[in-house]
This record gives sequence, C-alpha cells and structure tokens, in this order.
Amino acid sequence: MTIADLTANVDVRRAEDRYKSQFGWLDSKHSFSFGHHFSKSNTHHGLLLVNNDDVVDPGTGFDTHPHRDMEIVTWVLEGSLVHQDSTGHNGVIYPGLAQRMSAGRGILHSEKNDSWKLEGDVHQDPVHFIQMWVVPDEDSITPGYEQLEIDHELLSGSLVPVASGMDKHDGASAIRIKNKHAALYAARLQPGQSVELPEAPYLHLFVPRGSVTLEGAGPLATGDAVRFTATGGQKVTATEPAEILVWEMHASLAA
Repeated sequence: MTIADLTANVDVRRAEDRYKSQFGWLDSKHSFSFGHHFSKSNTHHGLLLVNNDDVVDPGTGFDTHPHRDMEIVTWVLEGSLVHQDSTGHNGVIYPGLAQRMSAGRGILHSEKNDSWKLEGDVHQDPVHFIQMWVVPDEDSITPGYEQLEIDHELLSGSLVPVASGMDKHDGASAIRIKNKHAALYAARLQPGQSVELPEAPYLHLFVPRGSVTLEGAGPLATGDAVRFTATGGQKVTATEPAEILVWEMHASLAA
C-alpha cells in the first residue's frame, strides 16, 4: 500500500462523540466499535481496531479473560495497573513504561488497580490508561510479553517509538510488535513544543491529555483523535502540557 493509491483525508473525531461504557468501577471511552457498541462504518482505521481510554477505580479491574491473535499495547497515564497472564508474566505498569502483550494462539490475563497486593501501601487512586489493539502479521503465534521503561526518552519532547514491527525501528523502538506495517509513537510536549507527524497511508493521532494545535486542522483537546489517510508531515504543537499517541500504519484491514 502506498499513499499514491489512496485519497487524502484528515478526519477529526471529537472526544464527546466517542462511545462510552460506564460500570461503576470503570469509565471507558471507545474510539472504535467495542463491546455492545457497534457501527459497521467504525470498526478500525488502518490496522488499529481498539483505542480505549479507561479509568479504573482502586481495588477493581478486569478479571481473568481470554484474547487471541491480537497485539495489545497498554499505555498508562496516571496511577498503576497490575498485569498477570497465563504465560507467567506479571508486574506493575506505570506512566512511562511501554508494555505489549501478544495474544497469539491464546492467552488469559487480568488487569487490576491493586498494586498493593504485590508491594507498597493501599491507595485510593484510580488508574488511567489507553489500551490499543492491532492485528499481528500471522495467526496462532506463540503468546508473548514485553515491557521497557522509556520515561527518560520522553523528556526529549520528540516522537518516541514505543512499539513497532517495522524494519526501520529495529533496535530503535522500546518494544516490538508482530506487525511489520505498524508503529506507535508517544510524545510529551510542553507549551510551544512541536513534533512533525510521519507520512504514511494511515495515521491515527490521539490526545489523551492536554491541548494541541494540528497544522491545517486547528485545536485538539483532551480525548480528541484524528484519522489521516494518504497524508502526513503536519506539525502538532502543544498549547498546554500535553501527551500524544501516534500510530503509523502502512497497511489496512479490509473494509
């Protein structure tokens, strides 16, 4: 897939238009069809199927549940999230820690806001995180897990490769995903700082916190997203302290 094969488009999606699921312990907002929210016209963009913005109360979370044939990247904004899975991996995910789980031929895992069960004092802080799913290159791979702290790299104010399967990021991204056509970047920006988006057939920009201005499209607030097709290179400039997540994708799922 090349940019020349597609029609250029910049599609701004506002935070208030996302699907919402609220269960008392969970406040979840979905960028794409998820759970009981379904729209045939909003199932994915490029290779990205899930971009969930979740807040989970202390002492609660997602009990053990299965996944299959999915690359799942979790990015914590505030608080901490305990991960445990059937391959024996467990640990606490916190801001600045890149984390990926490959579901492969099948995996069970849980995600809880109860880090004190492993270490530390009981707390009353919610955990706020973004969970993103992309499809792998092939089905039924061996399940896997990877994590790496990149808090220091984020101090640069540039786009930091968080998770990638692309050859160009071999040895350069924090963690690897099993898709050679996709990469996730993160940036923490102070007011006035800018980054330039990559060029790709498909891009997805999400603003999990703060406010920015997108060149050619105007202001974006917390929770806003932009789906780019056959374009890129625009500048994103922070108007207040902000964090952005950017997916670069060189393939797409069938409509």
